[in-house]
Amino acid sequence: GQLVESGGGLVRPGGSLTLSCAASGLTFGDYNIGWFRQAPGKEREGVSCISTRDDRTSYADSVKGRFTISKDNDKSTVYLQMDGLNSGDTAVYYCAVDRVSCGRNWLLLIKTDYWGQGTQVTVSS
Repeated sequence: GQLVESGGGLVRPGGSLTLSCAASGLTFGDYNIGWFRQAPGKEREGVSCISTRDDRTSYADSVKGRFTISKDNDKSTVYLQMDGLNSGDTAVYYCAVDRVSCGRNWLLLIKTDYWGQGTQVTVSS
């Protein structure tokens, strides 16, 4: 299986970006999918996940109310709409899938079944 992220870039504080992650070579409905991020010198952080079966979502407290995760099962793609970006959101964002149910435990995963290459998000004026 393969996960390919896109949509990262440079944005000013307060701006928005939408990340996409396209999955291939795996059965999308067998996994729960989401996003992690890692900033330089910081530990990796689980950002958000979504259940491919019932659309249940979960968010880290740091992004709740600003980020929205969604998916298109027909396209095997997950999206992360990021609004109200600030410098603390600067990081490499990674897409991941795992069979663990979406929720707090998914966001705390250390290893996942599949992992993307990452896309850089930089928030700066």
